[in-house]
Amino acid sequence: MSRWWTESVAALGDAVPLPLAALLLLAGALLVALAWYFFPAWVPRRLPRVGRPRLPRLRLPRLRLPRLRLPRLRRPKLRLPRRRRRARLDTPAVPLPAPRSPEPGPAVAAGLADRLAAEGRYAEAVRERLREMVRLLVARQLVEPRPGLTVTELTAAVARVRPGVHPTLHAAGAIFSDLWYAQRPATAAHDHRMRDLAADLRRDLAAEGEHR
Repeated sequence: MSRWWTESVAALGDAVPLPLAALLLLAGALLVALAWYFFPAWVPRRLPRVGRPRLPRLRLPRLRLPRLRLPRLRRPKLRLPRRRRRARLDTPAVPLPAPRSPEPGPAVAAGLADRLAAEGRYAEAVRERLREMVRLLVARQLVEPRPGLTVTELTAAVARVRPGVHPTLHAAGAIFSDLWYAQRPATAAHDHRMRDLAADLRRDLAAEGEHR
């Protein structure tokens, strides 16, 4: 081992001068010391990657299938007939037309109702006949002539003092409410029925007056 080392140093001394060899050894030691001192700052963070060769992509043509458009089925709409609510006499806030001023007599009011009925305005004729009945009750002092009087209030007020005329007023109020608040079509039969009820009311009041 010592012989090999001696021969190696002698061969190196023959090729390189000893001062130069000592200088190279010193420089190498200095580089190793610097590398050790600044480790790992001089080591690269990311090493270059050896990528695989990229093969060209084969793009196949897209096959577009035709779209099948089916016809839309429309559901038939079922429209149910609306039921009209029938106006009841026991419901409040059924405005009754107030008598006009000056108040015409029963003959004048009946004549106006007859003219409206002759023109085919049966709903207005029914209203005038009800006004005639209200004027008759006011004249007999059976009800107070105040605005905003309702059919319910009128029937209840008269029934307290004259129970005998309550069915007549109830039927007349039902016809008036059906035509003006339930919006039912008025016919000649409604006018004839209202005329008979007005005559019945006059007859009943006259009969009760004679008994008293």
